Amino acid sequence: MMDTERPLAISAPEPRTLDLIFSDKARGELHARYEIVEADPENIAGLGDDTLGKVRYVIGQPPLSAQTLGRMSQLRAILNVESNLLNNMPYEILFQRGIHVVTTGQVFAEPVAEIGLGFALSLARGIIDADVAFRTGHELWGGEGNASARLISGSEIGIVGFGDLGKALRRVLSGFKARIRVFDPWMPRSILEENGVEPASLKEVLTQSDFVFVVASVTSENRGFLGADAFASMRKGAAFILLSRADVVDFDALMAAVASGHIVAASDVYPEEPLAPDHPVRRLKGFIRSAHRAGALDVAFKKMGDMVLEDMDLMDRGLPPMRCKRAERETVSRMRSKPVSVN
Repeated sequence: MMDTERPLAISAPEPRTLDLIFSDKARGELHARYEIVEADPENIAGLGDDTLGKVRYVIGQPPLSAQTLGRMSQLRAILNVESNLLNNMPYEILFQRGIHVVTTGQVFAEPVAEIGLGFALSLARGIIDADVAFRTGHELWGGEGNASARLISGSEIGIVGFGDLGKALRRVLSGFKARIRVFDPWMPRSILEENGVEPASLKEVLTQSDFVFVVASVTSENRGFLGADAFASMRKGAAFILLSRADVVDFDALMAAVASGHIVAASDVYPEEPLAPDHPVRRLKGFIRSAHRAGALDVAFKKMGDMVLEDMDLMDRGLPPMRCKRAERETVSRMRSKPVSVN
């Protein structure tokens, strides 16, 4: 018999799992404080009214219809642990009912920013190429191995997008005393200035940077907005580092710009994942590849569970969620990021 004294939460965290996002201690706390109903994300509507009518929280981002939501009279929040906001539920109804939609994506900001710095350092100093040359006995010693090397210190850096990841990136770059320009049309100028960066146009970021970091989310308005013209406008030899989603760039144009020798690049994301074994980017010189692993650290996943528990506790006490990031009425329906396919 179901324990009705504990609030009921539906667990549908795919592609995550509860074991992935909760430590043993946190999962024990979750089950001690809440009645957890494990559910197939594609069949929430198949649950009985006696269950749906008592649901206080949904952990995950399952597709929900207006009819199904209508049966969830006690719902207070959807805690999205996939972290992309998919257009798979009637957000307007959720906002009208005062149901919170929150995401845990900010847990990835710091680890992704750190690997972005690693990409930049490797591109600037040719670390990977030098290692490969050394392994095969073709290394160049001393200055001969630094023909194209440069410093990040004192350089000009551009960032496209300034959400949680952009802010984390600015923090990890702060010790290099670089000039940092940021383009983000959704961000007020004053917030950029308060974070110690210069508001700039996209043209300024592209044409005046030695390193360009792209950390913008994919929206209905910016798919493929960085194409051949954008790459051609960059400084010769500049580094283009893609950390958010591949859909913001014309990936073929990016590869062409690298193949021509005009720029170098690094990416953690791709148009299709996993990437086909014969995809040309695998053989492209001047391009550092990473298999969508920048944020996929166990410490980040476990932080998700901690945040979810803290916000559920706040809402249990009649307070708003504060640890997870709330979806905004004006922008949630414009997000177009693909769901992750691997952890």
